[in-house]
Formats: sequence, C-alpha cells, structure tokens
Amino acid sequence: MTSGVLFRHPSSLEHDTGSGHPERRARLEAIDQALAAQEWFGYAVRESPAATAEQLAAVHPVSYTDGLQALCAGGGGWIDGDTVTSEASFEAASRSAGGACALVDALVAGQPFGASVHRPPGHHAEAAQAMGFCLLNSVAVAARHAVLGHGLRVAIIDWDVHHGNGTNDIFAADPEVLFCSIHESPLYPGTGPVEDMGSGAGMGYTVNLPVPGGSGDETFCSLVEHVIVPLLAEFTPGLILVSAGFDAHADDPLADCAVTDAGYARMAGALRSYAVSAGVPIGVVLEGGYDLGALTRGLGATLAAVAGAAPDADPAPTLDEHPLASAARERLSGSWPALSARRGE
Repeated sequence: MTSGVLFRHPSSLEHDTGSGHPERRARLEAIDQALAAQEWFGYAVRESPAATAEQLAAVHPVSYTDGLQALCAGGGGWIDGDTVTSEASFEAASRSAGGACALVDALVAGQPFGASVHRPPGHHAEAAQAMGFCLLNSVAVAARHAVLGHGLRVAIIDWDVHHGNGTNDIFAADPEVLFCSIHESPLYPGTGPVEDMGSGAGMGYTVNLPVPGGSGDETFCSLVEHVIVPLLAEFTPGLILVSAGFDAHADDPLADCAVTDAGYARMAGALRSYAVSAGVPIGVVLEGGYDLGALTRGLGATLAAVAGAAPDADPAPTLDEHPLASAARERLSGSWPALSARRGE
C-alpha cells in the first residue's frame, strides 16, 4: 500500500471554545488517540505550517484576517451565537489553512493521497465573515492555492451534513473549481438548494445535492457513485479535495442523517477509485463531526479507504441508483452531458 501524508498541528488543541461547545478540543484528542492506535493508517505525519498572508488573501480580505487576528490577540470572544474565538484561535485556524495548502503542495509533488486534520473546521467561513464554528475557510484557501499556485482545476466534494455555504459562495463564479455538496436540508445554515448552480462564468460548476433527514448510506453513496463520479470524469480535475465532515453519521447529535462507518468508507473508496483511474491525487480535509466515536471511526474508515485499505464492513459491490441521484442526473444533464448517459453505456 502506497504511503500518504497527513498534516496536523498541536495548535488545534489550543482553540478554546469553552465548556459545552460541540466543536471542542476533545474532537482532536479523540482523533489523535484513535489514529495513533492505528499507526496513522500508514500515513506519514507532518507538522502543518501557518498559511502565508498571500494564501489567505487569495480568499479572505486582508481587513477580515487582520480583524480576526486582532480579536484573538485581545483574548478572543464571541462572533455569533455559535462561533467563538480564544487567544490561540487565529493560529489554529491559520495552521488549519496552512496544513491544507501544504497538503496540496505534497499532492502536486507526487503523493497520491493525503489528509489535513485540524480544527476549527472551515467550510462555513465566508470570504469576510466567520460563522458556524468556522473562522478561515481552509479547503477554499487550499483550492485557490492549487489554482493560482499550481495551475490546477480542482474538484471539492463536501459531504459534511451542513451545507458548505462559504466554499459554495467563494467559488460560485469560478469555472476552475467544481464544488459538489451533499447535505441535509432543511438544516443550518439553510443554504444549498438545487437551484444554486453558481453564477457568471462559474454557472454549472456548483452542484448542490440536498437530502432529507434520515438519509443514509444508500442515498449518500448513490449520489457519490452515480452523480459525483461521472461529474469528475467530465470535469477532469487535476486535484480532488474532500471536505470531510462526519456529522451525517447516524450517531451525530447535530443532524438527522444515518450514514455509517461503512458508508464513509464506500464514498471515499469510490472517489479513490476514480482518482487512481484518472491519475489524480486526492486529499481529505477535516470539517465537522461531533460524536467522538462516530468522528474517529468515520475519519478512520475514510483515511483507510483513500489509502486503498479494505474497509472493515464491505458493502455490496453494486448499488442501485437512488431516486435522488436519478433526479439529480436529469436536472444536471443540460450542463453535464455525461449525466445523460445511463449506467453501463
């Protein structure tokens, strides 16, 4: 099995959200303990650098990052009813974005797969607004770094149960980035309808796939296998990034979906299969997930599948096309002709 690379930094443990907050340091403590017990699934573990000013400014206005840094330097405080900072929060967020950028550099340099495992998460952060536990949009900073720094087209696959509104809006008009999101609806932040397909030159490169509460492996996996993988084949990215939240898990307290460990392994395995066949590197960027057991098992299953290891629970080798996937193929086929072909054609 080929070795991948995993970026992390101890500052993730110092971002203090206070007692009772679901996005807490125990998330990373549990991940570190679980992955270390599995010898990091063979990934080479590296320390994340801080994002450079140039990397951040390609997504976030300098006035925003300066203000966020000043807030944290002053001891931190609440930004909204969900999102709080402490003195160490800016460094934690910067290392999260910097680790994602370093992951991109490692993938471009020849690593076939890898991961960036930090907190706080990032996909809700808009260009100039923190929200939803997120301060800096790490996956967006990494994708923009891949586009501007390496000349790559990037596909971002977001399976966090909450819509990645920040990533969605940052790349809405950018045809160099394909953004695909599977998310529960209705649910916070209340964005990501199927009608939101991007704007201007980026029209059609935003693909929102909302699912109802209670959706599980069959729905999520079918949307990946029958919609997203054909989209990747037509878009032909030079890099795939997965915004990997684990709050669609059946055990997560913040949503109502029912994905299992095996479901995450299957989704990751489907993306890996495409990546290997296309010769494209794939990177996993941690987002949400608030039940510690579900988080560590889901992430472990994902990392193992991306690395090519067989999952503990192997689902059926074929999967019927879910009605939501069929509807999405029909809806999107005008922009993406590959979706008009039926399976096997």
